[in-house]
Amino acid sequence: MVNIHKNTNPYEFVVIASLRAKQLLSGCTPRCVGDHSAATMAQMEVADGRVGRSGDELPQPPRQCEWQL
Repeated sequence: MVNIHKNTNPYEFVVIASLRAKQLLSGCTPRCVGDHSAATMAQMEVADGRVGRSGDELPQPPRQCEWQL
């Protein structure tokens, strides 16, 4: 069982861990030591803070016209 912080959003934890598990299955190097399944390793990495979501900054789409704000 992987322990997460109290202030962690459980939905966000699951989404990030599932994305990380897909990366591990495709061949990425694990950031934690141990011989665990990809799902468990991903949960451990997210719980330890070694993997997290990127910033909320999305690139701005290019303007179509000059009058567009």
